[in-house]
Amino acid sequence: MMEETGTIDIKTINEKIEKESAFIDLLMLEMNKVIVGQKHMVERLLIGLLGQGHILLEGVPGLAKTLAINTLAKAIDGSFSRIQFTPDLLPADVTGTLIYNMKVNDFSIKKGPIFANFVLADEINRAPAKVQSALLEAMQEKQVTIGDETFTLDKPFLVMATQNPVEQEGTYPLPEAQVDRFMLKTVIDYPKLEEEQLIVRANLKGSYENVNAVVSIDTILKAQKAIREVYMDEKIEKYILDIVFATRYPEKYKLPDLKPLISFGASPRGSINLATAAKCYAFIKRRGYVIPEDVRAVVYDVLRHRIGLTYEAEAENITSVDIINKIVNEIEVP
Repeated sequence: MMEETGTIDIKTINEKIEKESAFIDLLMLEMNKVIVGQKHMVERLLIGLLGQGHILLEGVPGLAKTLAINTLAKAIDGSFSRIQFTPDLLPADVTGTLIYNMKVNDFSIKKGPIFANFVLADEINRAPAKVQSALLEAMQEKQVTIGDETFTLDKPFLVMATQNPVEQEGTYPLPEAQVDRFMLKTVIDYPKLEEEQLIVRANLKGSYENVNAVVSIDTILKAQKAIREVYMDEKIEKYILDIVFATRYPEKYKLPDLKPLISFGASPRGSINLATAAKCYAFIKRRGYVIPEDVRAVVYDVLRHRIGLTYEAEAENITSVDIINKIVNEIEVP
């Protein structure tokens, strides 16, 4: 239940969040040593980390996707592992397996690369559904079962999965139910000309700045708890629910023309993640309360993979982003 605004001291919450979020600037500075531009991607990585969610990144090769998550792991002093998804990958290659140990005449457990704070699942759509589901189970349950033993994964635990939108031959598209487990789907684009010039210069020099661990794991875990304290007014809650419900019943929101274009709307996970991401965005902006702009800033990343398109929409080249655009422009901002 929401408390009455009268009993909530927004000023105190704001001061507390401002203090708790002081590390954000430090972290951004450290990441900017190596990552040129791509502010949107870096911010989304932080939202995923603080909101205890996972990220699906779509972009052509060479846009610093691997570099970004690796740099984040270094700056936070967390463990990092990278799994290159290929058609012959097995679930045991991700989670780990039992190995027969001749010395002790018994099986011992060899943990897989999923046991890290930051896991990069590179080109996730290259592996068959069996492997994808092994990874997605670990993401959802935050635990892994090998043989008859169950291991809880270390916190924080962030999976960043990438997929290449260009080559679609020999790929296994992620089923809708599995895509829904990603808090955000972020599409990244080429850098600007000036940014690419800096990237080329840094590469030719061969001198990369060292990334130092500037934030401890404890600080991140504290921040994840502090996110819950960010104040969200009932009007903002209603705004979030209106946006999500408009993807399911557009005709009720004066958008009857969207009805034939949507095969299914966002799930309740969409509402939860939109609220969480808006709180995380407010936290990154060092504010103790959520404003409608926070919701609008994250709505595309949270909902773009949660709206099913009909053949009619595809025939008319209408994307989920076009649908979100119409919804956001129609629904009244509190």
